[in-house]
Amino acid sequence: MVMDLAVQLMQATVQVEQPLGDGTRTVGTGFLISDPTPDGQPRTILVTANHVLEGMPGATARVGYRFQNADGSWSYAPQPVKIRDAKGHELWTHHPSRDVAALAITAPPAFAKAAIPLSYLASDDTFTHYQVEAGDEMMALGFPRGLAANQAGFPILRAGRVASYPLAPATIFPTFLLDFSVFPGNSGGPVFMTDQDHRHDPTGAEDPQFIAGLLTQQVELNHERLEIGIVTHAKFIRETLARLDNPQAPATMVAEAPVEGAKAASAEEAATAD
Repeated sequence: MVMDLAVQLMQATVQVEQPLGDGTRTVGTGFLISDPTPDGQPRTILVTANHVLEGMPGATARVGYRFQNADGSWSYAPQPVKIRDAKGHELWTHHPSRDVAALAITAPPAFAKAAIPLSYLASDDTFTHYQVEAGDEMMALGFPRGLAANQAGFPILRAGRVASYPLAPATIFPTFLLDFSVFPGNSGGPVFMTDQDHRHDPTGAEDPQFIAGLLTQQVELNHERLEIGIVTHAKFIRETLARLDNPQAPATMVAEAPVEGAKAASAEEAATAD
């Protein structure tokens, strides 16, 4: 049975936060990938933007898990996850040139089951294979300003058009622009494509469903949000995951000119820390 990627990603996307002790918290978005260990053991990986975890000074973050109750209702139950050891060293793995982080976690069984298979991450030739172009619609999940879709803690789904050209190859164009409203708290959220326009694989074998990348920045000019997001290509998520088992695994080093006005889309948001 073909997986409904939009529904599955709603299940696999979580809020990542850390209270700062002064009534505020740092907030970002992450999503879970199923990436077995080299010996075949199941493993769940939390993927987010590197600056989300770097911006959390403490040793423990909270992951916003959700649990369905017997009556059909949902409970929001954040659980702690260690992001630094006792000496303050980072426990996550990050890409050496792109804003991507990955952390192996012990997730509740329901979330481990909901994690997205590694195969759904776009590879170097995915955009070319599916003829993805400027103007195509993609969707993004996240927690703008730490806001969830409901009390159960599900992420908010947004849609936007690819707003830059060209898109490939990722070794030359490691990021692309997406025309949608981005807010602090969206960083690290998955950006994905499904068959919205009934476009099919040129071979006729399958409909396009893939994670195109993760949101890493918003664009501002003269302190005005331009409602444009910067998405880092999923190729760099794949490279980061490979470095979990082999820190010396090859990683693409891309010298890309920064977008004027680009600003990280993680948040320090006013909230009651509990």
